Amino acid sequence: MGNILVIDDDMDICMLLQRYLSKNGFSVSLAYSGKSALQNINEQIPDLILCDFRMEDMTGGELLEKVKEIHPEIPFIIMTGYSDVRTAVSIMKFGAFDYVTKPLLPEEILMTIRKALGEDKEGATGKKTENLASRKTKKVKSKYIFGKSQVFKVILDQIHLVAPTNYSVIIYGESGSGKESVANEIHNQSNRSHKPFVAIDCGALSKELAGSELFGHEKGAFTGALNQKIGSFEIANGGTIFLDEIANLPYDTQVALLRVVQERKMKRLGSVKDIDLDVRIIVASNERLSEAARNGKFREDLYHRFNEFSMEVPALRNRQEDLMMFANHFLEQTNAELDKDISGFSDEVIEIFRSYPWPGNLRELNNVVKRSTLLSQGDIIESSSLPFEIIHYDKLNFENDGQKPVVQEQQSQPEQPRKNLPLNDLGMKHASIDAEFEIIVEALKNCNYNKSKAAQLLNIDRKTLYNKMKQYKEFNGAL
Repeated sequence: MGNILVIDDDMDICMLLQRYLSKNGFSVSLAYSGKSALQNINEQIPDLILCDFRMEDMTGGELLEKVKEIHPEIPFIIMTGYSDVRTAVSIMKFGAFDYVTKPLLPEEILMTIRKALGEDKEGATGKKTENLASRKTKKVKSKYIFGKSQVFKVILDQIHLVAPTNYSVIIYGESGSGKESVANEIHNQSNRSHKPFVAIDCGALSKELAGSELFGHEKGAFTGALNQKIGSFEIANGGTIFLDEIANLPYDTQVALLRVVQERKMKRLGSVKDIDLDVRIIVASNERLSEAARNGKFREDLYHRFNEFSMEVPALRNRQEDLMMFANHFLEQTNAELDKDISGFSDEVIEIFRSYPWPGNLRELNNVVKRSTLLSQGDIIESSSLPFEIIHYDKLNFENDGQKPVVQEQQSQPEQPRKNLPLNDLGMKHASIDAEFEIIVEALKNCNYNKSKAAQLLNIDRKTLYNKMKQYKEFNGAL
C-alpha cells in the first residue's frame, strides 16, 4: 500500500505509529531526528512522510522545506500539538499536504494518509486512484460557500465588479480565510471561465524550482531536466493563473515575472523562443505588498503592475453571522466523506464556536468539524468531541499573535465556586481536579506546550497526562 516514513523524536509515538500503520498494510520506516530522516530519504524514497512539528534538531517546517527541494512530489503530513496549530497552518504554504493534531487519533491519521496517497499516487491504469472519501465528497454540491454576512457582501460586490475585466487583482487575507476560493470565483464570473484556472502556492516553490514551475523548461536546461516541462503560465494560457503567497516568491523569479506581466511573453528555461501569453493574473498575500516593497522583499514595479485592483478577505472571527453556516457546510461534507448522518451541533458547541477566535480561519474550522464528526457517536456533535484546548480556551488564553497559549493572570478576587457546589465529596473532587488542571497548564506553559516534556516534568507518562486532561473535561461537562 506504500512506504511511510515516520519522523518524531518521541520513540514511543514512532513505535505506536509503526505498529498501527503496519497492521493496516503499510511499510513503515522510522527516524528520530530531521538529520537521520534526510539520510533515510536519500537511501530509500518514501511514498509519504509523517513528521512531528517540534523536534530537537529542526522543526517540521524546516525539514519540509529541505525535502521539497529534492522530492517535491512526496506528500508531507505534519503532526502538531494544538498550541502550534496556527504555525502548522502557516507552513502549509510550503507544501505540506495536511496536518493532524495531538493527541493523535488512529482513524484520523489513517484517513489523512489514505487521502494523501489517493490524491498523489497513480494506479495501474495511469489514472489517479480514487478512495471512498473522495468519491463520497462528490455528493456535496459545492466545495465552498461565501456566507451572508454584511462584511462579505462587500467582497461579493467587488468580485462581480472586477470579474468581467482583465485587471490584475491582489487579494489580501489571513491564512485559511478562503483567498483561493475568491480568486476562483473571479475566474468563474469572467469571460475566461471556460479556460483553465491554475493555482500556484509560491511559498512552496524553492529558488531552484520556481522558474521551472512557473515558466517550464526544455530537456537538458539544467541538471536533472530529463524531459521538457510545460510551466504553469503556459498551462493557464487563455485563462487565469492564481499566485498565492506571492510575497514569498524568490527575488530572482520576480525579475522574470515582471517581463511576463509587462510584455505577456515568456521563455521556458533553456529556450530562446518566446511564447505569447493571454493570461489573467490574480495574486494573494497575507502581508501588504506595499510594505514588502518598502522593505526590499518584493519588487516595487511588480507590485504596481499587480495593483490594478485589490480586495481583502475578512477573517472568520469578523464574520460571526457566517460561522455556523460554514460549520454546517463542513459537517455536510464530512458526513458524506465518513458515511455518517450527524444532524448538527449542540447549543454548547455553538457557544464554544462563537467565543473561539479561529486563528486558522476556515481551514481550522473545517479540521475541527472533521475531527469532531469522526469522534461523535450520537446524532449531534457534543462538546466532548471537541479538542481540549478549544473547550478550555478561557483557561489556555492565547497571546495577541495567536502563536502560544498562556495562563491567564490570577485575579485578586477569589474565583466563585461554579454552580454553588456543596462542601461534600463532589465539591472536594472538583477542587482536586481543578488544582491538578492548573498544575498541568503551568507545566505545559513551561515546556512550550510539548506534551511529552510536560509529562516528564510532572513525572507521569503521556497517557496519564491525556487521561487527566480528559477527566477535567468530562467532570466539568457533568457539572
